[in-house]
Amino acid sequence: PVIDLMLEQKAVLKDNRYGGTMRLGAYYCRLVPGTKAAKAYGRELISERHRHRYELNNEYRDLLVKNGLVVSGVNPERDLVEIIELKNHPFFVATQFHPEFKSRPLAPHPLFREFIKAAICSNH
Repeated sequence: PVIDLMLEQKAVLKDNRYGGTMRLGAYYCRLVPGTKAAKAYGRELISERHRHRYELNNEYRDLLVKNGLVVSGVNPERDLVEIIELKNHPFFVATQFHPEFKSRPLAPHPLFREFIKAAICSNH
């Protein structure tokens, strides 16, 4: 599958330990220069909070990139895809982490801020 559990999580599921299959907490993400994500954050290395159990299967990564997907953020320790984009879209940015965990009413998350800017500037 294109989206799948990480290998170590599959082993946990075989033992019927469903509670241990989540990737929880803060993890680093290295951004690719020139992407929408890099522009939003204004730096190369970020830390974001996670709460999920599925990941993009890296066996399909090259094929997806070849067909137009932009991998704009990757966890440097495990080479896990954290952020994807569509190149020719005004603001198609998808994250593996939860940006809402670090957003506040008077201090919006950088991706939310840039999404609103793109919506305001859109002709749609």
